[in-house]
Amino acid sequence: MGVFEIAVMGGDGIGPEVTAEAVRALHAVGKRFGHTFTLREALVGQAAIDVEGAAISEQTMALCQQVDAVLFGAVGGTGVGDPNSKTEPMYSLFRLRKDLELFANVRPVRPLSALLGASTLKRATLRNVDMLVVRELTGGLYYGTPSEIRQGPDGASAVDTMTYTEAEIERIARYAFELARDRRKHVTSVDKANVLSCSRLWRRVVDRVHGDYPDITLRHMLVDACSMALIRNPREFDVVVTENLFGDILTDEASMLTGSLGMLPSASLGARRTKHGQFGLFEPIHGSAPDIAGQGKANPLAAILTVGLLLRYSLGLKRAAATVERAVRQVVTAGYRTADIAAAGEATVSTHAMGDAVVANILGD
Repeated sequence: MGVFEIAVMGGDGIGPEVTAEAVRALHAVGKRFGHTFTLREALVGQAAIDVEGAAISEQTMALCQQVDAVLFGAVGGTGVGDPNSKTEPMYSLFRLRKDLELFANVRPVRPLSALLGASTLKRATLRNVDMLVVRELTGGLYYGTPSEIRQGPDGASAVDTMTYTEAEIERIARYAFELARDRRKHVTSVDKANVLSCSRLWRRVVDRVHGDYPDITLRHMLVDACSMALIRNPREFDVVVTENLFGDILTDEASMLTGSLGMLPSASLGARRTKHGQFGLFEPIHGSAPDIAGQGKANPLAAILTVGLLLRYSLGLKRAAATVERAVRQVVTAGYRTADIAAAGEATVSTHAMGDAVVANILGD
């Protein structure tokens, strides 16, 4: 049986609440399959600023270099700050991604049959949707310089810089093509090549890399056309690969296919390998939702599904990952609902009660 070490960072708002349920699911997996998970907790985001003076400490960064994976909750609040400032919560996430070279953010989008009614789209549109969005995570507009607000004689102006290198694009394109080989062998590359120089380079490099994957069908799509197609016919997508900003926006849109942001997990993966698998940071895609923090209203299923990705990618425990995913599916099928996925008048359960149901299913109780 395996012995694994995982850093756990609950963060801010509902982050600690949903992460607590994800940890319970992880322990249930350990009990069922005989694995040992050693958890090393650390502060991050506003919680770290309040205690340690920075959104993420050097000690926490060092911890991430020692463990097999990172389980992450959410950071931030309602304010708008500079993610390059060490005393802004989002700095922690940006630094983790950049310093740990977590270049590929993988977000599976699979609406559950029992939740087709939770989306505003027609059930027929959602049936059999199964896509994987691969977002480049360490380049593009979020990391380009300069990025600033400038004061001039005629008032303020602002500049942001989008930068991509050929190597960065090739790395994420290869990753997407490799993932497609284990799926339906179709990649949609999303860009804005009719306007942006970065996108024209993106398309050129993706075409070149595709030459090494003749078994994969490649389609290019402009980001505005993709945003429409996600609503019109999401079944047409298999693996979608795109740059940082587009991937951020499109996956939030895609989450509505599942009925809620509270249903979408993600894995941020890099080149580093551990003895068990590919090192990564695993987090639900939702934010800290401070308006419902501490009220037991948060949906923990995205965080629990994130544990499934952690088990699969970083720990190599595919059977355990499938058990977690099946538990979530069966609990939802049995009628358990948090407020975000409940129909009008439908009974709801608390964050902890939803976790109870998933844990019991994993254990076979």
